[in-house]
Amino acid sequence: MKPHIGVIGAGKCNEEISILAEEVGREIARRGGILLCGGLGGVMEAASKGCSEEGGTVVGILPTDNPMDANSYVEVIITTSMGHGRNAIIAQSADVLIAVAGEYGTLSEIALSLAMGKKVVCLKSQWNIEGTYPVETPEKAVEKAFSFI
Repeated sequence: MKPHIGVIGAGKCNEEISILAEEVGREIARRGGILLCGGLGGVMEAASKGCSEEGGTVVGILPTDNPMDANSYVEVIITTSMGHGRNAIIAQSADVLIAVAGEYGTLSEIALSLAMGKKVVCLKSQWNIEGTYPVETPEKAVEKAFSFI
């Protein structure tokens, strides 16, 4: 079975974070992983773009009930109508998670993931959270994530 790598981060991000997230997506695809994300914009869209353009599979777990809300790079769309509650589905479904920067929604996903015993790699995180694994580059983030599988 292919590894399921969750990529979490804010729905809006600047160009620097977008570039980093896109490279995370590319690296996941290159290593044969399936990218799981919230399926919307920002970090999620950038990572989805990188993965999709590299021939990988992107699964978007949406907070809404409308599949049209997914970004254009999501191949498998899962609607939940759960708002932020869908963060628990992402955390539970991923083998390991990579947090790229992020805001409070990302923080909740990190906390849920850790509570579920999942490993979380952090790239450009504003939080220093015990139990997470901070890294400096997208390549190191994906390398670290795959080392846990």
